[in-house]
Amino acid sequence: RMEGFGYYRLPTGTEYRGSLWDGMFHGKGDLLLPIDGGYRTLWDRGVPTQGKYIFADGLEYDEEKWHYCDGYDRRFYTEICSGFKAPGIAQLTNLDPPKIIPEGCYDCGDGFYNPQTRIVVDYNLKFLRNADDDEHEWILGTCRKAWDVTTEHKPKP
Repeated sequence: RMEGFGYYRLPTGTEYRGSLWDGMFHGKGDLLLPIDGGYRTLWDRGVPTQGKYIFADGLEYDEEKWHYCDGYDRRFYTEICSGFKAPGIAQLTNLDPPKIIPEGCYDCGDGFYNPQTRIVVDYNLKFLRNADDDEHEWILGTCRKAWDVTTEHKPKP
């Protein structure tokens, strides 16, 4: 069985980096998710005992002191770290500039959704999942779509 420090890639693309004991995650270790961020935790015989979720941009989730996007402060994390842009320059997503959405698709946060095929692909266009009826309706009602017209900032000549 695996022992010591190592790397282990799961079939989902998630990767574990950390201590192993008797074939289990044990001690300090990170689960790196293929889409966004990871989970840094202390493991005890395969069970996480304490840890933090860390988003890809470095934002750490803290259940006790979570103030990001809580209904009162709707800024993106990059706006919290770097401040607002000048008036008239819209920031549509945490990524700036935002991902270009393929024609006829929606940006659903972890990838693009095509309502014709009902398939969600990641930002590298690899298959993630088939959307059920609830997710389909949620995406159509709330997510940014390729044909949204936005006012882009145009510097003066």
